[in-house]
Amino acid sequence: MEHSINKKIGFVFLGLLILSVIVFIYYRFNPSSTNTSFLACPIKMVTGYHCPGCGSQRAIHQLLHLNVYRAFRLNPFMLASLPIIMYALGLRLYNYLFNTQHRVGIFYSKWFIYGYFGLALLYWLLRNLPYYPFNLLAPTS
Repeated sequence: MEHSINKKIGFVFLGLLILSVIVFIYYRFNPSSTNTSFLACPIKMVTGYHCPGCGSQRAIHQLLHLNVYRAFRLNPFMLASLPIIMYALGLRLYNYLFNTQHRVGIFYSKWFIYGYFGLALLYWLLRNLPYYPFNLLAPTS
C-alpha cells in the first residue's frame, strides 16, 4: 500500500515538473518571434488554411502574460475550451490520487462529444471564410 502511494506521488510530482517546464518555456519564449524553435502548424503549411488549433501556442504565451484579450483574439475556441479541459484533468487527477471513480456524466454523453467535435469542425470552417465577421476568427500576428 505504501509503495503504491509513493508511486502515485512520484508520478504527480513528475507531471507537475513537466508542466512547470512547459509553462516556463511558453512564458519565457515568444512563439511569435521570427527566430523561434516552436513548430509551425503543419495543416497551415500544407493547405494554407487555419486549423482549429492555429494560434494556440501564441495564445498560451499571451495567457501566461495575463493578456486574455490578445489570447482570445488568437484562438477563442481554445480559450473557451480551457475550463472544460482543466476541470476534466483535475477530476482525473483526483480520481487517480484517491482511487475514486467520480465521473461527470456530460463528458461521457454522446451529445457532448459529438457536439464538441461538431463545434470544432464549424469553428475550423468559419475561421477560414474571408468575410467579415468570420475573418476575425483567424489568428492575427
